[in-house]
Amino acid sequence: MVELISDQYYYWVSILLMMAGLYIVIDHTNLLKKLVGLNIFQTSVFILFISMGKVDGGTAPILEEGYSVFSNPLPHVLILTAIVVSVATTAVGLALVVNINKRFQSIDEQEIEKIELEEE
Repeated sequence: MVELISDQYYYWVSILLMMAGLYIVIDHTNLLKKLVGLNIFQTSVFILFISMGKVDGGTAPILEEGYSVFSNPLPHVLILTAIVVSVATTAVGLALVVNINKRFQSIDEQEIEKIELEEE
């Protein structure tokens, strides 16, 4: 049992982070906290994909004498692209939160809904 947990350590960490991020997004009404939860969730997916790309005893895929086990570099490249997209998504989300705050003087979903109902 201990070997199962220690051998799959990164998978367990990514699952715990994923559940924490999902909980934050679902439970909180503050828009900034929701953005933080989304970033935690995205980071857990990054950890999951990167951990799948690493092979024990593997080396970079450079053909030389004496190497027979290679790690796959594709997940690392894809995650590098995903990190850039994540930063851009966070920037857009923060810009939206700033605009919402300017209009409603609040970043809490429930207060914004009350204000919208009063305007109608």
